Amino acid sequence: MAELMRASSVPSLAGLEEELTCSICLCVFESPVTTPCGHNFCLPCLEMTWGSIQGDFSCPQCRTIFDSRPELKKNTVLCRVVEQFQSTHGGLSKGIEEEKKWSLSSTPQTACDSCLQAAAAKTCLTCMASFCQEHLKPHLESPAFKGHQLVLPMKDLHQRKCQDHNKLLEFYCKEHASCICCFCFVKHKTCATIPLQDAKEEKEKQLKNRLTELYALNEKANRLSDQILVEQKQTNDIVVRKLDLLSSEFQEIIALIKQEEEESIKKVKAEGTRVHAKHDFVYKVLGKKKNEIQGERDKIEMALTEDDDITFLRNAVKLRQLPIKDVFKPKVDLDQNLIHTVYQKAFGLKEDVKQFLTQPQEKKMEGSDQWKSKTQAQPSYPGKKNAASNAPKGDSPLPKSSLDTTVEALLPTPDIAPDTKQRRRPAKRNPSPNQRGRSSSRGATSPLGSLESFLTKSREELMQFATKFTLDFNTAHNKVILLERNTKMAVSETPQNYHHHPQRFTYCSQVLGFQCFKRGIHYWEVEMEHNNFCGIGICYGSMARRGAESRLGRNSFSWCIEWFNAKVSAWHNDVEKCLPNTKVKKIGILLNYDGGFVIFFGVGEKTSVLYKFRAHFTEALYPAFWVFSSGTTITICQGNQNFNLR
Repeated sequence: MAELMRASSVPSLAGLEEELTCSICLCVFESPVTTPCGHNFCLPCLEMTWGSIQGDFSCPQCRTIFDSRPELKKNTVLCRVVEQFQSTHGGLSKGIEEEKKWSLSSTPQTACDSCLQAAAAKTCLTCMASFCQEHLKPHLESPAFKGHQLVLPMKDLHQRKCQDHNKLLEFYCKEHASCICCFCFVKHKTCATIPLQDAKEEKEKQLKNRLTELYALNEKANRLSDQILVEQKQTNDIVVRKLDLLSSEFQEIIALIKQEEEESIKKVKAEGTRVHAKHDFVYKVLGKKKNEIQGERDKIEMALTEDDDITFLRNAVKLRQLPIKDVFKPKVDLDQNLIHTVYQKAFGLKEDVKQFLTQPQEKKMEGSDQWKSKTQAQPSYPGKKNAASNAPKGDSPLPKSSLDTTVEALLPTPDIAPDTKQRRRPAKRNPSPNQRGRSSSRGATSPLGSLESFLTKSREELMQFATKFTLDFNTAHNKVILLERNTKMAVSETPQNYHHHPQRFTYCSQVLGFQCFKRGIHYWEVEMEHNNFCGIGICYGSMARRGAESRLGRNSFSWCIEWFNAKVSAWHNDVEKCLPNTKVKKIGILLNYDGGFVIFFGVGEKTSVLYKFRAHFTEALYPAFWVFSSGTTITICQGNQNFNLR
């Protein structure tokens, strides 16, 4: 009856014990405290959980986050309930736990070791055997078995026996981390040994502490994971906003360039319309003149058909006696200065943007700082929006890119007051040799800028105008190989895998210099090896890139000297001029843009003039090279200290 009552009270006790168990250590509350969210924990467990956290304190059960660490107060009511539960049901609960422990370790199917048929009723830890109710009688009745320890039937009894001595394992050696029997205890007398129950309790305590630490680490990992997700979302939002602002900036740049393009096209079209209207007017005037002349011709021819003398004379007197004015065509031409100015403006914008985009990042940043000071003083253009006004509230606008400031500075600026221009004018400096030649070449009578004066100059004097440049990879034919940092070119039989570019030559194995010359005097030297089939010259950037007319000298846009086996020729506008054969391997080129001529020198022990061209240059000029033979190389001389990059 007592067992039945105890069995009926077990569920209620178990339920009460579950309510009084801490969710961290899984034991009955010890100094229970309550969090603001209403959950209860042991004070030591909660202190250990929150001990390694600097902020974002959360409830271990419901994950509620508190702004600051809550002030923990002892739950006195729960304390009394726990004390009453432990005092009233401590023994019963301990017995229930022990009974559960034995029931978990044993099963009804444990057979008797004597008959091997009936189910065992008890297990003797002294005999290390299990007995059914019949074979257990000697242990219950005989005084010889009075000291034997009987317990509930145990399964896998061989696991509780020492393999060496066949005795019950009763102790635990900490140093060897193994269970030992009483005979093994002698060998482990120098080791730290404790009973199995104490060892189990100690190990359980360690595992609970470890579990608490892992719980705290898991909480920290969850918190850091949440922070990572928040930071990731913030980063994505910032990137999206910055991309929108960046797109707005580039759209502004495109709009500014598009506006400049429309204005330039409008000017050229207006000039074409003006000349077209003039041609129409002249054509109408000439038509009226033709009708007048034709009328006079008809009258005279009619009068000449009259046979009667008197009638003929009367009709002849009536004819017009005044002479008709001569027919002429007035000169109607396009304003070349206007068209040239518009083109130079667009070409200069393209070259400056191209040079800016291809220079290293460090120079871009320096250029951005320089342009910033200039653009801040300039008024805004019509239709230009402020990027900061388009930025969403609470977000700082994307800094103005250096490309934007560069393009902005290159576009035509509105009229500025004379005093502002005066403030921006740089201080006067002593002109460089190139500037002196540039300024003097404007005067026709200046001996320094005249063609004849350069024909007699020595190499040292020509070096005062030395210019350094590299080859443009985007113009190289797919059989041209650029070496030594784009200062040397050769030709290969195997086509190179160059990407498509609108400026790339596709017909002849040619390449242009990266830098262009729009004014002033410039001199450079190139060295050739195995110069059987090659050409050196200059050309406009608008020269064709496809077809036979794209070859140097075969059009009106280029001037060159060509080596075709042993034959040396000068070419321009598809006109050849044969030159005396020369064995020099180094060629010097002097370009006087404002003076309108280019001279090719043979550089050896003495400098000799190979050929000279005169021309009125209207576009920017590029150094140009042609190589056909696979053994031929052309190298731009860069080693002279007098070479200055402009």
